[in-house]
Amino acid sequence: MNGGKTIKFSSQLVPLIISGEKTATWRLWDDKDFQVGDVVIFIKKPEMLPFAEAELVNVKEKLFGQIRENDNDFMGHEQYPDMYRAYSDYYGRKVERDTLVKIIRFKILKFL
Repeated sequence: MNGGKTIKFSSQLVPLIISGEKTATWRLWDDKDFQVGDVVIFIKKPEMLPFAEAELVNVKEKLFGQIRENDNDFMGHEQYPDMYRAYSDYYGRKVERDTLVKIIRFKILKFL
């Protein structure tokens, strides 16, 4: 079972997930220990409403500085020059080249 794990998404990303265009997310400072096979509830911010249940099908870690624009792990994210600033803003902490990124690929099991 999922043990109550959730992943929060900003409202502009929800339609991309629903359409199947977005099938991965990056998480920094993972305090939930996301693992392959976890079933998680996706939450829409700022309303904090559940909108989907998903299974994590691939989870890997890279240092932020190892991610390249032509890398498959880069797909669907901010343009490279803006990444450090954008993720620093998202998390309220400074993101640097040696910050660990958890790259999570998921498949939707059902919409809620």
